[in-house]
Amino acid sequence: MIRIGRRDALIALSATLAQLPLEAHAQRAEKEPRARAARPKAQATRGAATGSLAIVGARLHRAGEAPLENSVVVVEGERIVHIEDAAGFALASGQKLLDGAGKVLTAGLVDPLTRVGVAEVELEEASRDDALLTKKPFRPAFAVADGYNPASTLIAIARREGLTSVGVTPTGGLVMGQSAWADLAGDSAAVALAEKSLALHVLFSDTALGDSGLNRASALYRLRELFDDARTYRANEAGFDRGATRELGVGKRDLAVVVRALEGKLATCVHVDRASDILNVLALGKEHGLKLVLASVAEGWKAKDAIKDAGVPCIVYPLDHGPRNFAALGAREDNAAMLHAAGITIALSTGESHNARKLRQVAGNAVRAGLPWPAALEAITDAPAKIFGLGERYGAPKVGRLANLALWSGDPLELSSRVDALLIRGRETSLRSRQTLLFERHK
Repeated sequence: MIRIGRRDALIALSATLAQLPLEAHAQRAEKEPRARAARPKAQATRGAATGSLAIVGARLHRAGEAPLENSVVVVEGERIVHIEDAAGFALASGQKLLDGAGKVLTAGLVDPLTRVGVAEVELEEASRDDALLTKKPFRPAFAVADGYNPASTLIAIARREGLTSVGVTPTGGLVMGQSAWADLAGDSAAVALAEKSLALHVLFSDTALGDSGLNRASALYRLRELFDDARTYRANEAGFDRGATRELGVGKRDLAVVVRALEGKLATCVHVDRASDILNVLALGKEHGLKLVLASVAEGWKAKDAIKDAGVPCIVYPLDHGPRNFAALGAREDNAAMLHAAGITIALSTGESHNARKLRQVAGNAVRAGLPWPAALEAITDAPAKIFGLGERYGAPKVGRLANLALWSGDPLELSSRVDALLIRGRETSLRSRQTLLFERHK
């Protein structure tokens, strides 16, 4: 989605303030307890992690667990194979060392709602592959993965700020199409795309309704019609192919995708803000047995009890505060904190493409507004995979999961910290981008 409002101005201001001396951060870092005596004394080596690699001495953060102050994380191929305390650890013969002394190790960051790889220049249509070019409100079969460009300049920029994966979302219409999950490495879309059909996205906003010529009541009516059509198609696919069923509102490809949503095989992510709309969407999800995910939810804090009772996770924009349209009159900056306190699973997103790199910055703002620090880190590392059913492969560092890891110079939610090393699927990935190349050329 394209996010419009005061968030961009706030982000720019925060980035400026980040250049000021952060003496408090430095003093806090000096006070952090470290158990470093048992670290193996060896020089770090860099390169592709095709064999075994050990990240030694870092403070390891994992969702739901206390930090491991002096850790060893061993990576073989694409996956994490061992995690332990570094005391007494010795490198195996031929094993590469990545020295984490004095640093922080986390899972790579994940922004679940971006258009990275499908929208290079916002105002140049030829560089955008994020929407089906039609005026039809229903586009379930549109798969944004088909337009993903692994050579997008936005990818390397996002990596420099610790992102290892993104959700790539479609735009346009009431039912926008299917998102994808992309790892930010790989020379081809086939390599980068871990999931080509991650979720079906519905945009229940003033803009989408207006563009589709619908009001809220008629939009809900049309969505119910769509689900009824999909049930008719599922019950008599052969009859549909022969033209022996009643006329249905969309084609076969669209109906097949909606059937997957009805069967819970595909998450239905509804972008919705107004509290009354959230309640209607929850009722719609219950009525049709949908695997719901709510996105944006500017007024989610008003409906938190109903969201909790429905067991529906939320993806929140932490810098959403104050009215940005009529559906978000009740937006407030502690929305994420209130939803988390209510026991709702939350992920955080920038809702951006070019600014997806600022994910840790918006997470830091969620902490400022009351979200506990561990919950904020979990919301940008572990929660996106959990929400979309990818928890076996992605998330907080765990044996058996993909080695998508970020090694930080300090607290990842502090703007003064930097990424010192980034692993994607077990390979140390370049932190150079178009911006750094231009800097090097013209410095």
